[in-house]
Amino acid sequence: MLSALLPASKRAFSSLSEQEILALAISSEEDDARIYRAYASNLREHFPASAKIFDDMAEVENTHRNMLIDMHVRRFGDNIPLIRRDHVRGFYDRKPDWLVKNLPLEKIRMQAELMEEQAANFYDRAITLISDADTRKLLGDLADAERGHQDIAQMLEDKHLANGEGETEQDTAKRQFLLTYVQPGLAGLMDGSVSTLAPIFAAAFATQDTWQTFLIGLSASVGAGISMGFTEAAHDDGKLSGRGSPLKRGLASGIMTAIGGLGHALPYLIPHFWTATAIAAIVVFVELWAIAFIQNRFMETPFMRAVFQVVLGGSLVLAAGIIIGNG
Repeated sequence: MLSALLPASKRAFSSLSEQEILALAISSEEDDARIYRAYASNLREHFPASAKIFDDMAEVENTHRNMLIDMHVRRFGDNIPLIRRDHVRGFYDRKPDWLVKNLPLEKIRMQAELMEEQAANFYDRAITLISDADTRKLLGDLADAERGHQDIAQMLEDKHLANGEGETEQDTAKRQFLLTYVQPGLAGLMDGSVSTLAPIFAAAFATQDTWQTFLIGLSASVGAGISMGFTEAAHDDGKLSGRGSPLKRGLASGIMTAIGGLGHALPYLIPHFWTATAIAAIVVFVELWAIAFIQNRFMETPFMRAVFQVVLGGSLVLAAGIIIGNG
């Protein structure tokens, strides 16, 4: 009832005049150019060649903007109305800089492709509301240009990522992913899986009470996750080591530590002791071999060495827990 009495905060796209459509196109091109410059600035330190690509794409957007301004001046004069994407109901929006600042390179490239597709769709829709022949032609040309930006991006990549620079950037991105997510997460998974084996199985065989065992496993897993997360985040701010955001590393380490312990604690929600223990043992077997595989796959640890370190070590910890619980 109240919303019906208040003026709408956004305009319907179909209600825009031809002048307002041109003004919206101008502001949209300006915003996209700023976004590409922000991408370039964020990438410049680690991916200088890709930064040049987004610098050039920003210049392309500026060219489109100037063409639109010239058309507006010819038809409506110098006074361009202030209208932006967020003034139009149902119009696509753009994420603010702080939400895309830490995106990996491949995600940024995908986001740029989405931007061009949305811009082309906007021009296609705008043409249906324009009667002036010259303006319709301009918007149609811009729609084709936006769809052709993928070809432009490829051309710019060929220009700026020559001489092996593209492969170097891919290696850098892979290394950053490994240092920020895989390495802390793997360390957490190993710690959570192995360090909680002894207390959980010792409690299980000492009490043969599945609920008490689950509570001990839950507390051990969560406690270990909090401890590992804070330790990882606090001991290295990532600025000198290049390991990335301490918050991201801490979350990766803490979450994976908790998951590693909960894997063989959750079966003790089953009230039958031997059934729960058998399932927990199977989970432990899968966990240890999965960790060995991840070490081999992402950390390039020789498979047999990973098996010796993880599977054999974890089996000894498990055996120690069972012996202590039966003592």
